[in-house]
Amino acid sequence: METDLKRFIVEIGTGIDLHGEDATKAACRAVRDAVSRSCLCGLLEIVKLQKLDDVRVEILVASPKPQQVDLEQVMAEVPIGRKTARAVEGGLTARGCVWRNSPPSATRF
Repeated sequence: METDLKRFIVEIGTGIDLHGEDATKAACRAVRDAVSRSCLCGLLEIVKLQKLDDVRVEILVASPKPQQVDLEQVMAEVPIGRKTARAVEGGLTARGCVWRNSPPSATRF
């Protein structure tokens, strides 16, 4: 039952697309980062599940451009479970150096 849900794993990941500012690419990297640090040893035994596909996975992405995040691609980064995902406003966009033609010489920079 949905009312019997218990939280067992909480993980945070960081994802960045430095060159393309692609919100989906950054979100996918963040999910991969979080998943790579999660150890689920013994989870089936602890919660008495038959298979890992029975685990419920809720993904929350904070992005400066939440409307541009393809949530289907983000959910595909999680290898197990019944997945849901949502994107909310958050994250960070930092201003960098942009040159229209060519960068200045290193001595002038």
